[in-house]
Amino acid sequence: MALTRTAPEGGAAPDTAPDPGSGSGSRRRRRGPPGWALVGALVALVVVGPLLALPASFVGEGAAFDEIARTLLPDALRTSILLALGVGAGTLVVGGGLALLVSFWDFPGRKVLDWALILPMAMPGYVLAFVVLGQYGLASPLQSNLFGDGLRIPGVRSPVGAIAILVGVLYPYVYVLGRSAFLGQSRQSLEAARCLGRTYGQAVRQVALPLARPALAAGVALAVMEALADFGTVNLLGVQALTSAIYRVWYGAFDQAAALQLATVLVGLALTLVTIERLLRGRARYQQNLSRGDAVAPRRLHGWRAVLAAALPTALLLVVFVVPVVQLVAWSVETVAEGTVAPSLWRAARTTLLLGVATAAVAVVTATIVVYGQRSTPSRPGRVLARVATVGYSVPGTVVAVAVFVPLVWIDRRVVDLSASWLDRDIELLFTGTLLGLIVAYLVRFHALAYFSVESRMGRISPSLDDAARALGADRTRVLTEVHLPLLRTGIVTAALLVGVEVMKELPATALLRPLGGDTLAITVWEATKDSRLDTAALPALLIVGVSLVPVILLVRLMRSEGWTGAADRI
Repeated sequence: MALTRTAPEGGAAPDTAPDPGSGSGSRRRRRGPPGWALVGALVALVVVGPLLALPASFVGEGAAFDEIARTLLPDALRTSILLALGVGAGTLVVGGGLALLVSFWDFPGRKVLDWALILPMAMPGYVLAFVVLGQYGLASPLQSNLFGDGLRIPGVRSPVGAIAILVGVLYPYVYVLGRSAFLGQSRQSLEAARCLGRTYGQAVRQVALPLARPALAAGVALAVMEALADFGTVNLLGVQALTSAIYRVWYGAFDQAAALQLATVLVGLALTLVTIERLLRGRARYQQNLSRGDAVAPRRLHGWRAVLAAALPTALLLVVFVVPVVQLVAWSVETVAEGTVAPSLWRAARTTLLLGVATAAVAVVTATIVVYGQRSTPSRPGRVLARVATVGYSVPGTVVAVAVFVPLVWIDRRVVDLSASWLDRDIELLFTGTLLGLIVAYLVRFHALAYFSVESRMGRISPSLDDAARALGADRTRVLTEVHLPLLRTGIVTAALLVGVEVMKELPATALLRPLGGDTLAITVWEATKDSRLDTAALPALLIVGVSLVPVILLVRLMRSEGWTGAADRI
């Protein structure tokens, strides 16, 4: 009789998966110094360290915050909460509704709309705001086109206008995650509801929709976080949210401590909303394993219902993506034909490209070190630290900028003092007001993108390869450089693309930390739109949208190769 090992009742199953370097290799690993793990933990600590300046700003600086709390904070906090609630509700209705429509009903153009509805993800909110302002000025598009002056509708420069624009560019987060959840459901669930007397629409509403609730809530949470982090859209529209207040305090009052304290409030608001979302979601987890033929077959629509189902998503796509891109192309062609392209445009493009490439390279290296450190010598503290280092992506760029500034100033002062005392020589500041300081801020903000891409690819490499390489005498460095790096190529390229494109779009951190003469394309658009110089803003805005299409196209390819669930994991 064969003997088998079983898990003790109520306990965890024994871990039978081979560990990298198991057997004699693992014994050597436990005795040896955890070099890569220490380096990875140190890198993670450096990435997340500047964010510690946020809570520390309240120590000994209470007077500054008292003044802000009385004057600036109430309106800014109220506006940010209104934006969060409006964008959350709007993206849920638009993104969730579109995912529901495309998943359960068939109509003309459905296959094209299935992936085309993701395209607005490539349109930064401040670019759409700038195009809308250029087309309609202060009036609402609905009022200008349909109702004239006979009906008062809130204009674009209002919280309602900001919510509408942010919903237009952020609904794809809910759409992608909702579509993934609906595709993962079995048609047997709907058939069971039909057997109980429900119509097709009632079965979708009462069975399919509740099963997708966790995914929809996660998409809404992402959209709300992006809305709270937004700076360009609210600033162009003159909406006084917390991000705008931080900028005003930073540049208007030159009060760094007050800016840090406002940033801490913004982070607290974001974390509070995420916590509320997690509490409302509870422990709900719905997962169904589909066999071949179990997927839901969309029901064909006919007549006016089919026309309406195709027209509504098409109209939305035209308004938030196609028409703005065509308008940007028209303005850009006009600018080039007139020869009025700003001389600083190409310098801004070079600076943007330099920052994107440099940050992507550094982020890929740091992410690979942290991930490999965890793989070669796994430990709970190291794992926790590596995860904590990814929180920068959920922190608004404005907050990251003010958090990074304080430690960089401290380091610069120490370096200047050491140079003066040891070398008797005055040197320039290394980080403050330089591109190097910007790269540090970008790294804190976007390290998570590189980390998750590399970690996902590293997880596909069999631990037996580590064992084989170690058995042949290779040390950990050779295992990384000669075995893992060639296999990580796809993940590294993906990580570099994601980080590079996000850096090219980033506005708030760049606006606060850019050096003199270090403007990027995003800054060029922002500065030009503030002065209503559409000819100057159009071409750089078009370049940003074109570059931003790269990760969207990558996402569409992932959808086709790995299915929607695999693609949604990248959001």
